[in-house]
Amino acid sequence: MRLLTDILYKAGLEEIIGTTNVAVSSITFDSRKVKKDSLFIAVRGTAVDGHNFITQAIETGAIAIVCEELPATQLENITYVKVKNANYALGIIAANFYDNPSQKLKLVGVTGTNGKTTTVTLLYNLFKSLGYTVGLLSTVKNKINNEELVATHTTPDAISLNELLNKMLEKGCQYVFMEVSSHAIVQHRVTGITFAGGVFTNITHDHLDYHKTFDEYIKAKKTFFDNLPEEAFALTNKDDANGMVMLQNTKATRVTYALKSPADHKCRIVENHLNGLLLNIDNKEVWVKLIGMFNAYNVLAVYSVAVLLKQDATNILTALSTLNSVEGRFQYLKSETGIIGIVDYAHTPDALKNVLETIKGIRTGNEQVVTLAGCGGDRDAAKRPIMAKIACKFSNKVILTSDNPRSEDPEEILNQMQKGIDPVDAKKTLRITDRKEAIKTACSLAKPGDIILIAGKGHEKYQEIKGVKHPFDDFEILKETLKTLNV
Repeated sequence: MRLLTDILYKAGLEEIIGTTNVAVSSITFDSRKVKKDSLFIAVRGTAVDGHNFITQAIETGAIAIVCEELPATQLENITYVKVKNANYALGIIAANFYDNPSQKLKLVGVTGTNGKTTTVTLLYNLFKSLGYTVGLLSTVKNKINNEELVATHTTPDAISLNELLNKMLEKGCQYVFMEVSSHAIVQHRVTGITFAGGVFTNITHDHLDYHKTFDEYIKAKKTFFDNLPEEAFALTNKDDANGMVMLQNTKATRVTYALKSPADHKCRIVENHLNGLLLNIDNKEVWVKLIGMFNAYNVLAVYSVAVLLKQDATNILTALSTLNSVEGRFQYLKSETGIIGIVDYAHTPDALKNVLETIKGIRTGNEQVVTLAGCGGDRDAAKRPIMAKIACKFSNKVILTSDNPRSEDPEEILNQMQKGIDPVDAKKTLRITDRKEAIKTACSLAKPGDIILIAGKGHEKYQEIKGVKHPFDDFEILKETLKTLNV
């Protein structure tokens, strides 16, 4: 139980009707989760307006209401709090309700289009190997040291986030590493959270279904750095065209990392093989089990964060050399006859290009590259023809297939992808809507030594069609198909 007056601190209050000297048992923005003496925050969502459920919340037991518009009639025994922005207020209230757990942790947020999951997961594994109790908040999974929790969003809602951080604090976590999505920044899911540091990986064409323009997408990412406290660090990829933009208005200590530009932390790829990278980081060589230039950036970001968190450089590099790749990120297997299968989450043009360029860099030239790619439904449609064009540019054979069509017609998604294919590439392109059949076909097309890339879904264990999530695992299907074909 918390006093309402305490949890409203700094929430952007405009008007209060009733007393704030009441004890609140829980907070929620979902009227279905209201309990006796709950505080209900009426948030305007993309599909539902919480203001329409105020009466229902009160009937279920809410003792106080936070809203942007006061209801026409107010009940005497209910406290009404009018705020300028309910999403903003929700973030502040959630942090206050759980006694601001982020202030008592070393919390580092990682944002960018690509590399977030790999970077936070490597940081989590690195700090665990260095002997710390660590928390992880990622697209793939949330973890409290060794305890694994299911992740439903890249960044949880403000209440779930503060509840998780509080649990991490109670379990003795010293460090927490989390992905921070652009949606979460705009929707105030991280409002009220205190970060010890922020990391920018890169920014490319993505989420324009939500942000509408690339400038708005950049602005969303930049807001995260604008809001970092003076005591924090702001680490950016200087090689990215918008890397330094992120630091323009930050109060935090500005730090850069790069492979191609002068920077505070530098890396050079000495050797690039299918089984790993030999890197020179800040004039020290280290072998890591990750592959490709994009992973060199991820490893350098992880090293830089660890240094900024006052860890010993030699210990960092030693630990980095033992870490494995992240599930669904350039995850590969080799069949008995030498066919290489790679599963990767690449679902943006830049990510797909990075993976295919990495494959190009490690192939001898004699083998064929068979790429299977799709695009998710209810997401940025503008990238669909671009993805197909990139797949064709770097592959000998391309199979266009369904990803997570969600509410869209998968055939229409493939029609849009096909618009990006030049006539000269039409002969090497197949269209197989059924993803399982597409994977089987990719395997049957491959010969010993060839490379199959299954792109788009990575770690996901489902395929979402018309609101239903069906069990589906790219890696397992690829592995079983190659085994069945005995190739």
